[in-house]
Amino acid sequence: MATFILKRIFWAVITLVVILFVLFLLLEFIPGSPFNDERLTVDQVTVLREHYGFNKPFFEKAAIFFMNALRGDFGISYSIIKNQPVADLVWSELGVSIRIGLQTMVVGSFLGLILGIIAVTQYNTWKDNVATIISVLGVSVPSYVFALLLSYFVGYKLGWADITYSIDHPYSSSVLPTIALSMFVISQIARFLRTELIEVLQTDYIQLARAKGVRANQIIYKHGLRNALISVITITGPLMVNLMTGSLVVEKVFGIPGIGSLLVNAIQVKDYNVIVMIAFVYSAFYIFVNLLVDILYGIIDPRIRVEKGGS
Repeated sequence: MATFILKRIFWAVITLVVILFVLFLLLEFIPGSPFNDERLTVDQVTVLREHYGFNKPFFEKAAIFFMNALRGDFGISYSIIKNQPVADLVWSELGVSIRIGLQTMVVGSFLGLILGIIAVTQYNTWKDNVATIISVLGVSVPSYVFALLLSYFVGYKLGWADITYSIDHPYSSSVLPTIALSMFVISQIARFLRTELIEVLQTDYIQLARAKGVRANQIIYKHGLRNALISVITITGPLMVNLMTGSLVVEKVFGIPGIGSLLVNAIQVKDYNVIVMIAFVYSAFYIFVNLLVDILYGIIDPRIRVEKGGS
């Protein structure tokens, strides 16, 4: 198991280094400039480029970029908050998105597993049909539609929850966005779990367990669920990253100061350092979550880590 994990960590580090290099190339060759203000003269733009190191040789800039990036320093903001360290700007916004994303994953995963198990245990009954309808609606209807409906009916009409996000009440004011975002997670997990469990329950070893008189609940929870969870874990990785790095429209609906809104603002004003750090953080999250998924694969099904070179 240790060899299996070390190999995954090694390739994760290599991937992050490659991503850093690609981001530097994008930063170097992307068209436009953060100093496109019409009020600036040519001489002033030249002075600014000199001050911020834009005129340094390519390899010198690359070395400085890599050394700073490895320390978590992606420079300063040129436009959003001038001369503010990008790391401070991004981490302050990212914390909100991560917390709401984790809340969504916990709620969505828990309810999705319950819905999927109900659909399988009550296969071809009205409960299975209801679970299927909920899953289809959750996948088909965008999260911002649920956000608008919840905001109007639950927040405005009934007054059961806060309509806008409040820094003073971060948990109570994030109930509605958590529910809105979790609908897609619930639907995805319930659909995949239902499909996989139905397939697993038709395998030979499950049929043998039934022939031996093993109870239905024990077959599902002890034998079937563990194998079905492999496919479920596969989809939870990307879902978790997307949620933890912010949902722009839902953030706008509830006034959440998250990373999604910051990224759009940075793109609009061409604040390249902010864009690059957000892209790197997103990539790092994605790689880290996939690393966890690989490790969970090995824990759930030892055959996977043996096939991939683990001990």
